[in-house]
Amino acid sequence: MDTKMIGHKIAKARKDKNMSQAQLAGLLFISPQAVGKWERGESIPDIVTINRLAEIFGVDLNYFSENFLSTDKELPSNIAGDNDEQTAAEVFTRPERELLTNFSGGNLTKSDFAGVTAHNRKFNGSALRGSDFAGADLTGSSFTGSDIREAHFDKANLTDCTLSANDLTDVSFNKTVFVRTVFTASGLAGAKFIAAELVDVKLNKTDLRKTVFEKCIFKGVDFKYSDLRNVCLDGQTFIGVKFDKAALNEATFNGATLKNVSFRPTYALTNKYYRAIKTICFDGAIMDKLTYAELKGMGAELSKVTFL
Repeated sequence: MDTKMIGHKIAKARKDKNMSQAQLAGLLFISPQAVGKWERGESIPDIVTINRLAEIFGVDLNYFSENFLSTDKELPSNIAGDNDEQTAAEVFTRPERELLTNFSGGNLTKSDFAGVTAHNRKFNGSALRGSDFAGADLTGSSFTGSDIREAHFDKANLTDCTLSANDLTDVSFNKTVFVRTVFTASGLAGAKFIAAELVDVKLNKTDLRKTVFEKCIFKGVDFKYSDLRNVCLDGQTFIGVKFDKAALNEATFNGATLKNVSFRPTYALTNKYYRAIKTICFDGAIMDKLTYAELKGMGAELSKVTFL
């Protein structure tokens, strides 16, 4: 394998991305000196790291191959070389590749993950402030105890993702896909959910008082122990949603559509809870008769509600 050729290509791709050696090293959890050695041809990355480099640079693995062989071209069966010293063509044209899965504990501030496919990755205890995940497919990934402030998840796929104890201040979720996504004990002050569809999502013990929701559809969502005081949910759609033990004082559902929505806690109703329900505004809301009956039984003001 031509180490100088590989090093030259790494350097060129890095510079094309306007990235310093230190920035690249940070994404790979290695030292800048190691990147320097690659680029000078003094050493070469292992196969897993080369896969990660291809993702970071947005290039096909063949970019690193001396002959730029396509992935569907059959390789000669008589290529010389030790099993531990594969040629570039052998390394870079394998249909199945082991990819880096654990990004935990890294300084990934303002990293570019836009458009990547990254299933079942771990971003735990990571610095991700200002990072761009727009359009990324993050199915099955976990984010725990991470600083994700000001990150962008616009049009990203967060199916089966777990987000626990994160700082999600001012994060953008514009047209993001949420299916069975779980938010737990995370700060979402200033976070924006715009035109997002949330299906079978759980928002547990989450402070949503300063979270922005606009034009969203909630299906099978469970707001358990979450704080929604003073939250504006006007004009949005709620189907099969549970507000279980949620704080809803002064929340507004003006013009919202509610079908099979439960506001009743699993524990016994208290005078305090009755008083809280009476502060919720449903002016112009449209709801089914069962939801209406439940709210009416708890003393909610429903004089301006119409039926589905």
